[in-house]
Amino acid sequence: MVVMLARVFPLCRLGAGEQTGTVIATFPAPQGTLVIVDDHARFREAAGERLAAAGWRIVGEAATGAAAIDLVARLAPDVVLLDVVLPDMDGFAVADRLAAAGSASAVVLTSGHDRRDFSARLQSAPVRGFLPKEMISGPALATLLAGDQM
Repeated sequence: MVVMLARVFPLCRLGAGEQTGTVIATFPAPQGTLVIVDDHARFREAAGERLAAAGWRIVGEAATGAAAIDLVARLAPDVVLLDVVLPDMDGFAVADRLAAAGSASAVVLTSGHDRRDFSARLQSAPVRGFLPKEMISGPALATLLAGDQM
């Protein structure tokens, strides 16, 4: 469970005797391990920071499809966040190879391209879903993994 403490400041000036408020919010944090596969190091870093802050444990990163297949075989993460466009093979080929190898990791494809560019392939791919790069967050990933497609 994640506990968030936030200081609340009124939008107007404080008068005599008025104080700021404190809000405590709790929500369940996703529990699990994650591998991020993308050929851009800065994206891997940013996505990793965002997802780690939401409770995910980033156990590995890969820049190519071949490295991803090896890494997932060794680490068996709960989730693989997999870019569609990689230098050696596309994310769909990586997902196919992971499934053929018997990987139990949930694969979530991501891209800066529009989902419609891949919609036909997404229907038959052995993946849990697709998450646009600009929407990557802990809640978005949890929603997708819970079965609510993004």
